[in-house]
This record gives sequence, C-alpha cells and structure tokens, in this order.
Amino acid sequence: MDDHEQAGVVFPAGPDGRRGTTALGKAVVAAALRPVDPAGAAAAERATAWRKDYVVHFRRLVEAGLDSPEAWLTVARSGLAAVHERMRFARPDGIEVPLAAALTEPAGHQLGTTQVCGDGEPGEFVLPYGGEQLRGDAIRRCVDGWIGAGVAEPSLAAVVDAVLAHPDWLRLDGMTVTALGAGAEMGPLPTLLRWGATVAAVDLPQPAIWDRLRRAARRGAGRLLLPEAAGTPGVDLLAAVPAVADWLAGLPGRPVLGNYAYADGGRHVRLTAAADLVALRLRQQRPELALAFLATPTDVFAVPREAVAQSAGAYRRRPAGRKLLGAATGGRLLRPAYPPDADPGISDSLVPTQGPNYALAKRVQRWRAAVARAEGGTVSLHVAPSTRTRSVLSRRALAAAFAGAHHFGVEVFGPPTANTLMAALLVHDLNAEPVRHEHPWQDEAYAAVHGGLWRTAYAPRSALGLAAVLGFPTRSGRARV
Repeated sequence: MDDHEQAGVVFPAGPDGRRGTTALGKAVVAAALRPVDPAGAAAAERATAWRKDYVVHFRRLVEAGLDSPEAWLTVARSGLAAVHERMRFARPDGIEVPLAAALTEPAGHQLGTTQVCGDGEPGEFVLPYGGEQLRGDAIRRCVDGWIGAGVAEPSLAAVVDAVLAHPDWLRLDGMTVTALGAGAEMGPLPTLLRWGATVAAVDLPQPAIWDRLRRAARRGAGRLLLPEAAGTPGVDLLAAVPAVADWLAGLPGRPVLGNYAYADGGRHVRLTAAADLVALRLRQQRPELALAFLATPTDVFAVPREAVAQSAGAYRRRPAGRKLLGAATGGRLLRPAYPPDADPGISDSLVPTQGPNYALAKRVQRWRAAVARAEGGTVSLHVAPSTRTRSVLSRRALAAAFAGAHHFGVEVFGPPTANTLMAALLVHDLNAEPVRHEHPWQDEAYAAVHGGLWRTAYAPRSALGLAAVLGFPTRSGRARV
C-alpha cells in the first residue's frame, strides 16, 4: 500500500478503494512489454509474488529492447504511457483526473522566489577521494585507476578530461539547474553552487532542509533560488505540479530539470510521476528544456562486450575456495555474471530488498531519458555508483552488503566523491556536443560509474549474501574484513 496522502499525484484506487502499488507496477511492466514481448507481458500479468519475482520481469524489460533501437524506445514509450494512463491527479476538491490533466490544470497559486547568493569565489573541479582533495592530473590518475579496476567504464576518462580542460564550464553560464529533491544526498546542488552556478531548489517545506541549503549557498559562489508559498520556503511536489512547473518556466536562463527526489515505497513512484509531469508541462513553455537523472547501479543494464570479457577473466582467476563454494551450492552462490561471449551482456544487479517500487521509479526515469534523447532533447543520464548515503546505511542488511562489497571487486563511494563526480558529468553533458550511439543501451553505458557491478566476476545477487556476512558489524561495531 502507498501512504495515506491523497493530494496531487496518487495511485489509482482499486475496487475495494485501496491504493495498492503492486497492481500498478504489474500493469505498467506488462504494458511496456506487450508490443515487443507478448509472452513477457502475459508472464508479468500472471505474477503472484510480485515483491519477490519482479526482478525477472524488470530484466525482461531490458532484454526485450535489445533487438533494435525501435524496440527499446517502444518499451520506453509504452511504459511511460501506462504510467500516465493509470495513475491519477487528485485535485484539491477531491476529484481525480488522469495525469494528463495536470498539463493544463490551473496552478491555483503562484510561487514566489527568494534568492540566496554566495560570497565566495567560483571553485575549481576538486574531487574529494581517499582523504585527499584531488586536482588536475591527480583526478585523471584516479579515474584511470577506477577504469583499470573495473569500477567505471573507459568512456569516463574522456568526459572528465574535457571538464578539466574547460573550467569555464563549471559555472553553467546562462543556465538554471533545478534540483527536484534538492536536499537529497546524491544531488549536485552543493557542488554546483560551489562552482558558481544558478540552482533552483524544490523540496518539502521543512525548515531543516532550507537551513542547510541556505548555508550551502552562502558558502558557495552561485545563486540559489527558493520557491515560497505564503512566505514559507518549499513546496510539496506531489500536490503542486502545475505551480512548480509554472514557477520554473518563469526563471531566467535555459532550464535544466534534474530529478534527484527519493522516498520510500510507493511515494517514490508518485514523486517520479510528478517530476515527469513537471518536465512535460515545463517543456510546453520552454522547449529548450534539458533533463538530468542519476541511474542506480542496482538495476539491469546492457553492458559492452569488454565488460563481459573482464568479468569472465576475473571469474577464471577466482580463488580455489570460491570455486568449491560455487560448486557445493550448485551455482546458487558465486555463479558467473554472464554467459560466455555475451554481446552485449546483461548486468542484473537488482537488489530484491529495495523493492519493486524503487525499481519502477528508476526505470521510469530511464524511459523518459531515452524518449527525450530520441526526440532531440538534451539529456544527462549516468549510472552513479553505490554510495553510503543515510538512506542506505539505515537498512542494516544493505549497509552490511555494501560494507563487504570490496571483497568482490565492488567499490562503494562516499557521498562527497559521488556528488562531485556526477556534477562534473552533468556539467559536461550541458556544455559539450552530445555523443551519438547506435543503440539507446549504449547511451546508458556511456561514462557509467557502476562501482564494479558490471565487471565483477560474479552475478551480483549470487554474491550479495556473502558480502553482507563479510560486512556485517561484529559486537565491536566493526565490519568483518
């Protein structure tokens, strides 16, 4: 079940009046698959244990699109259409209408703007990593090390090198970057403000959030724009899609809409649908709109042949003890990540405990990125590394798995490193000529920082339990290593 809030973007009510998330998830996945994989669509519709079996069907969404770019985009367009057809927008008077109505719904009220300017000098690209502040060639060496270790795709090197060669890009002159979910740990807001950019922040009207964002703005060299209603900063995106879109349309500079909003359970799907509505409504008024997303590495991706080969080599060199363990469990533990010579390979790193709502929210973002890019829009979507954020560390089992991941060649990043690196990739995408690929899966793989999940020796879920055991805190409070 979703939460009890019934304003704005909501799940449809079932015959019993309950707003379940499972029925919506199954319907969207089935609709996305139906034009290219009817058997897969039927299997999703018949699923009886969705919260456990969803991983199979989300993998199929990727496999079904590999035959051609047209198949990939058909899956994306069908999935997005299903979300918009099934979810509802609840007006203040309680009447529920299709999501499309929010594209023309009167805003009801206008949001004011408060500006906070930093008093610092624009900063350079400095990457915090390993207790050091890396600059210039030190950043390049760090990136080369990640690539050599299989932590990032080789295309990352050219992107980072271009940003280092163009320090004037960092200010994002002539642009206003909106951060939906501005207070999120994985968002780029503090880094962009430090570099001198103009950032519009959208988040809930909670004083603690805005106090922190104002402090970040004053320390930086950029300009922070805050939405205000009745003198209070912040706005509930779920309930105020028209007002947020219209506010953003009136801000100066080329608009860039970044979705960094996160919530637990079904609320994450609702937030993603609301952000998608904002993008569509804003684009009606500002067709030059650019979109930005961060993809999670704990998802399913098509990966290059080179990643498959590096993974296979690591599997051949695995220690004898791990060979015995794999054999003793019949391949249930520590099985190879890919079939031999897969091209492309399918990296399936879904973590079942994160749940189908998280998977759907992140997949909707990938679908929108693919469709917007195909329509000629500017899109920045990159796979961001697994990161030790508060939301991750609050889940004991997942935190333990992350703590033990290094035993299997997977690196989990600290938030300052991940934030800065992903902000640099965003800056690149908004300034450089876009790189063209033959197939949309290659767009997703470009400059991916997956932390090693694509190139590790083992299928990630077959090592997840062992990683958690090795990373679980002992009574001393330290992880086993």
